Amino acid sequence: MAEYNTMEMMIVAAARNLEDGATVGVGTGAPCAAAMLAQKTHAPKLVIMFEAGGISPILPTMPISVGDSRTIHRAIMASGMCEIMETSQRGMVDYTFLGGAQIDMYGNLNSTVIGDWHKPKVRLPGSGGANDFASFCWRIMVITPQDAKRFVEKVSFITTPGYLTGPGAREKAGLPKNTGPYKVITNMAILGYDEETKRMRVESIHEGCAFDDVQKNCGFQLLKAKEIVKTPIPTSHELEILRKEVDPNRYIIGR
Repeated sequence: MAEYNTMEMMIVAAARNLEDGATVGVGTGAPCAAAMLAQKTHAPKLVIMFEAGGISPILPTMPISVGDSRTIHRAIMASGMCEIMETSQRGMVDYTFLGGAQIDMYGNLNSTVIGDWHKPKVRLPGSGGANDFASFCWRIMVITPQDAKRFVEKVSFITTPGYLTGPGAREKAGLPKNTGPYKVITNMAILGYDEETKRMRVESIHEGCAFDDVQKNCGFQLLKAKEIVKTPIPTSHELEILRKEVDPNRYIIGR
């Protein structure tokens, strides 16, 4: 059995959720690594899209920003932000990969401020394209460490809409029907959402972890899927591609 670290586990688990032929809007870091790994393993026809305009590149190495020239390497199009967001608005993007400083039980994300808006404890980078992607892409995926300070009862600010206050809230706010949060991949588990309540639930638990571990590192009560399974560990092939082709300099997997 090959040895692996928690970041490698998260990236591999995320990559497996991207099927061949799908479209995904990504940023840099772990989401980009997951998309690259999927493209180089089971999903060669995965269409990767970057906020700054790169569409369906064959990424040679890890880009350091969404405007990095590598995001248009052998791409079908070098467009711009308007084209990417309009494509999302037309319902043509299956997935988006996002992150944030806080996430709540309905998948709302905060990357704006911690604390009161007028006198915040911490001021964060803000939305970028996250709000737009989350509003119009069909499924939202998040990669983040499992931590009670991140998984909170109520986010300080909704930068990125999840299911807002629960069933029907996205649609009432004017967002497309059947869009919203899909999976949250952490260092302990894969979380999904209950179809009726729209609340976060544990669906798969990584090797060496238990449900109690996940719950202790969450600031709200998690639901359980009808059957919680063990997350398959990374294969030797996945790790080899990840280490040698996706992130050979260990910018992401070395964290």
